Amino acid sequence: MRTVFLNANIINEGEHYVGSLVVEGDVIKEVVRGADYSPSPEDEVFDAKGMTLIPGVIDDHVHMRDPGLTHKGDMVTETCAASAGGVTTVFDMPNVSPQTTSLPLLEERYALAQGRCQVNYAFFLGATLNNIEDIEQADVTRIPGIKLFMGSSTGNMLVDDEAALDKVFSESRTLIMTHCEDTNRINANMQKAMEACGCDDPDVSQHPKIRDAQACLMSTQLAVNLALKHDAQLHVAHLSTEAEVELLRQTSNPKITGEACVAHLIYTDADYTRLGTRIKCNPAIKSESDRDALRKAILDGTITVIGTDHAPHLLSEKEGGSKKAVSGMPMIQFSLQSMLQLSDEGLLSPEAVVKLMCHNPAELFKVEKRGFLRPGYKADFVLLTHDSPHTLEKSEILSRCGWSPREGDTFNWQISQTWVNGKRVWNGKEIECMGAGEPVRFLR
Repeated sequence: MRTVFLNANIINEGEHYVGSLVVEGDVIKEVVRGADYSPSPEDEVFDAKGMTLIPGVIDDHVHMRDPGLTHKGDMVTETCAASAGGVTTVFDMPNVSPQTTSLPLLEERYALAQGRCQVNYAFFLGATLNNIEDIEQADVTRIPGIKLFMGSSTGNMLVDDEAALDKVFSESRTLIMTHCEDTNRINANMQKAMEACGCDDPDVSQHPKIRDAQACLMSTQLAVNLALKHDAQLHVAHLSTEAEVELLRQTSNPKITGEACVAHLIYTDADYTRLGTRIKCNPAIKSESDRDALRKAILDGTITVIGTDHAPHLLSEKEGGSKKAVSGMPMIQFSLQSMLQLSDEGLLSPEAVVKLMCHNPAELFKVEKRGFLRPGYKADFVLLTHDSPHTLEKSEILSRCGWSPREGDTFNWQISQTWVNGKRVWNGKEIECMGAGEPVRFLR
């Protein structure tokens, strides 16, 4: 059966026009310009007049917490939250329990995901000090890349040995996505902060001073130098400072790219007073000038991808200050709405939002047949309305942790429908058609 979405306001590949989308099975059959398309009598027809239709969002940075940390969230709950936010594909991080740092554990995660994910999925392989054989042998058509924690990590995923880092950059056959913060500097800053307050848990307002701009820049500079040395493909996760942006801008190498996360684009250190540890994340949300530099960088192309670093925690785990409260926040359900809100405020166009959240991740990671509205591509798309403001209530949050720093905020854009592989998984009010997601393939 074919389904026709008539007379939508289509945003795709830098253009915005009235047209119709024709879906056959799990793929896009046609993208038709103009308001004169005539469906056949056998077609199922949906009148999308007045609605905006875009490709599904690809979030390159998600923590679903499954396996081992499922009291916070799991593959079911977090992909339901994703679908309610217009996200149709997620790339999940390896710091679960057990950590995804071997090929057998990677296979276990794919097996665990089968039939449980509401959206499409892929899993990063994590780098350690001693898993170079797994990195060398990984099937690069099945993983988005290698996740490398170059500082400030837990367990055995901190890779700060110079020889081990050199080996990862020289031997990886795919994209390396880095978390860049210098651990030694952070530890020294924490010690100074504890001495200054005479306590063992400095207030959260000290978080951006402990995990400061210099800690980020030192680590990112090291990653860039290694990538240049070995001609490796580097993607720096969650950039948070003006200095890092300037480094990438001056480097100007197409194989070295950066990601900005939604939280770093909407909040500043002034928001710790209002939101406290709810916006505590690593790297820290920093100054207004840092935020403004990130905003400029998504406009001029220095930063090419917007993700979320969606990281659900229970509110009980967020109690404390800079040391004791865990870092991370759930953002995936409201990332697209947040970026479109910035569009309404005049920061960037809706076309730019689609490029940063749909097209660019697909191109950077070489995702097969997703991220665009094109004939033959998978039918992953979102229908949006922009008619009446809506204030987010706690009861609407689908992530298992049950909270969001965006509670009480008002959004002009609403996610009316989300379609994954030709199936409607979100109808604007509730989840439909569970388990529609498929493993993503990469053209490498």
